Amino acid sequence: MANMPALQSTDPEIYGFIRHEEERQDTTIRLIPSENYASSAVMEATGTVLTNKYSEGYPGRRYYEGQDFVDQIERLAIERAKSLFGAEHANVQPYSGSPANQAVYLALLEPGDTVMGLSLPFGGHLTHGWKVNFSGIQYRAVQYEVHPETHLIELDKVADLARRERPRLIFTGGTAYPRLWDFEGFARIAREVDAILVADIAHIAGLVASGVHPHPFPHASIVTTTTHKTLRGPRGGMILSDGTYAKKLDRAVFPGLQGGPHNHTTAAIAVALKEAATDEFTAYSRQIVANAKALAKALLDCGFRLISGGTDNHLILIDVTSRGINGKPAAQALHRAGIECNYNTIPFDPRKPFDPSGVRIGTPAITSRGFQEEHMPTIAQWMDRAVEAADDDEKLKQIRGEVAEFCKGFPTPGIRN
Repeated sequence: MANMPALQSTDPEIYGFIRHEEERQDTTIRLIPSENYASSAVMEATGTVLTNKYSEGYPGRRYYEGQDFVDQIERLAIERAKSLFGAEHANVQPYSGSPANQAVYLALLEPGDTVMGLSLPFGGHLTHGWKVNFSGIQYRAVQYEVHPETHLIELDKVADLARRERPRLIFTGGTAYPRLWDFEGFARIAREVDAILVADIAHIAGLVASGVHPHPFPHASIVTTTTHKTLRGPRGGMILSDGTYAKKLDRAVFPGLQGGPHNHTTAAIAVALKEAATDEFTAYSRQIVANAKALAKALLDCGFRLISGGTDNHLILIDVTSRGINGKPAAQALHRAGIECNYNTIPFDPRKPFDPSGVRIGTPAITSRGFQEEHMPTIAQWMDRAVEAADDDEKLKQIRGEVAEFCKGFPTPGIRN
């Protein structure tokens, strides 16, 4: 655990909360698929004097003096991003994934233009045209869905929708789709209707970088991503593209949407990109998928119903209603048992989003701690017991103790290395 004497002295309340959070992350099994553990090096870069510096503009073209080293840091992050993902252009300034997507809209569309993405209740993301988000408010959004039985995306249905609606942008990517994305197939559809294909790889960026998931380039013209999740960096975003849209995208980020970039985050992104270019990270990414497949099998053996029947990536979507419980109370019971997930809608969910039928889990964080396939049946059995004991605090407390003891055997990156 990091030494924080100044914080402890200045603000013992915040210091205490942070220490409690460290303990919580260290003693629980974290299965939220959008979460991970950043390395000590990434965290150290985040907490530096770079947070003191304002840097509106881009390297070599700033509006403030004193950019001697900030420019070098951002250039290094850009080059590492381009190298890791095979991109002609990279912008590492977006504050997160949603602002990155918003910059794409601003760069390429006019309000009212048609966009197409996977519908949120079927595993998509808010920024791909959902009605309460800016993307569904300012633009005309049409949404594709999944097959009602297989829960897989059907490209022929996507193509029919694209031909009928003629979108300017087509998004791939989502937050709860446990299968591979066919970027080549989507590219054929985009070409047919003269649309721009944008691949949002926020969830799978680490898997893509390692070759564990198909690559969006050269099929997509633009790729957006967060820098945490499977990429295991700080909370930030990136836009990758070919040279065609580079200037428009840069202008959309700054001055279109943002002022100065967060230089401490840029440095931490550069560190994470360096880590992601190693053989060790490739092995880690492979283990994420191996663990997810093993956990899916173990959950099926325990009688859980999995959306699409399993997974090809890092996440698993579970319909818990077959166990006589809904998603929200199931997630809350698992939390009390020391197993973190989030309640989530499932395709064609008859329940409302705030009390849906499913829970969503994933393996990036536990894989960062060194969990292997052999440990997945144990996790599945704890989940099984917790769901069955959702109203029994004593049984949940017992599982919580077992989980905490189990976690002692696995180092926690950035907390207990």
